[in-house]
Amino acid sequence: MRIAYLDCFAGISGDMFLGALVDAGVPLAVLEEATAALKIGASLKVETVDRSGISCTKVHVMDDGHLAEKQEADARIDEQKTQAPYTQLPETQHLHKAGHAHGHEVVAEMEGHEDGHAHGHGRSLRVIRGLIEAAELTEPVKRTAIRAFELLGQSEAKIHNVGIEEIHFHEVGAVDAIVDIVAASAGIHHLEVGAWYCSPLNVGGGMVECAHGTFPVPAPATADLLRGFPTYSAHVQKELVTPTGAALLRAIEPVFGQQPAMRVEQIGYGAGTRNPKGFPNVLRLSVGSAEETTDALGRTASKPTETVTVLETALDDLSPQIIAWVAEAALAAGALDVMLTPVIMKKGRPGTLLTMLCQPAESGALERLMLRETSTLGVRVRQEQRFCLDRHHAPVQTVYGEIRIKIGSLGGEVLNAAPEFEDCRAAAMKHGVALKEVQQVAIAAYQKSMEAAKDGDGATV
Repeated sequence: MRIAYLDCFAGISGDMFLGALVDAGVPLAVLEEATAALKIGASLKVETVDRSGISCTKVHVMDDGHLAEKQEADARIDEQKTQAPYTQLPETQHLHKAGHAHGHEVVAEMEGHEDGHAHGHGRSLRVIRGLIEAAELTEPVKRTAIRAFELLGQSEAKIHNVGIEEIHFHEVGAVDAIVDIVAASAGIHHLEVGAWYCSPLNVGGGMVECAHGTFPVPAPATADLLRGFPTYSAHVQKELVTPTGAALLRAIEPVFGQQPAMRVEQIGYGAGTRNPKGFPNVLRLSVGSAEETTDALGRTASKPTETVTVLETALDDLSPQIIAWVAEAALAAGALDVMLTPVIMKKGRPGTLLTMLCQPAESGALERLMLRETSTLGVRVRQEQRFCLDRHHAPVQTVYGEIRIKIGSLGGEVLNAAPEFEDCRAAAMKHGVALKEVQQVAIAAYQKSMEAAKDGDGATV
């Protein structure tokens, strides 16, 4: 299985992630096409830079031909001089990029501009979501990018005790941050890795100036995004993890720890703007395949692991009809599995434990489905590892027509084989026979084909 490992010894930011993706072999065209799809006048400029003797890739976001981060910084300075601020938001700094602090003020939303520009003003989550949804991007890329911004919005809303739609992003709503997240999402999906892994995060140290005062690193919203992640502070007294970097990590939900056993095929180094003496301000991305392991019987086999998200809520005041509908809707929306478990809740009330299993990128949509369609007030979310057999279908011919056999194997050895239920049901209905009879005939046909293959007569499955 193809996997990727992020080494965040110097933290992580959106532009560092972009640089690492390009340096690790993601075609620049993939990121450029995602950027152009936003139709906000943005483009990318790539250069090779030196960071403490390491050759790295630096990706700059350009806004109408000018460096976006500088334009946004100048716009904020002018705004602070000429306008009375509205609601103050804490500072969200991109010190990997510009190396200076910016206060956040919420300003009037510029929704009437067809080109998607907010001209230096804050953008709401609704506006950013609209930009992404309107772009010509694949659905997985859109979901990951929107998920990252929703996570940012949730953290900001929690910090300020306001509704998520009341939040106006300033720096993370700027052109460079939007491009960072969307282009990184495109690169992430282009890699087609089955699992992401990540080192503990070096958040840096020191203090940052926020609109409400001075806070220790990491800043409040970033700290909220990093909840549950392993972090430490070392080497420099600067902010090393930015909100965009933290949100992207939260969106892909990597497994944290040491690099897993893997055969590394590509290594990419993405550079931040700052270049402190004696400290390489880079993000390292390693991409390769999971190393082979030995099973309990001493056989060498690939260990197919992946990270999945588990969503769970208990319901004791909802019609079983609606619960069944939610389960069907979740599967249609991309859930890997849905389970309904009878439970006894408080005050002796019988209830149902609704559990959904999904890919991390799908969790945002399924969380919203749970909250919108059920009576729950909250959803539990956790990440788990699962070990899967390699799976494929092999058709067999029976007196009832062709039936697919679902085969599970490990290291080339077949461990499980079962007829596909829907094929058997359709055949049983068509021929007016018992479902179990079709299943038995299909299994017998499969076993016969396996025996023929062993005898060497050329039959295969």
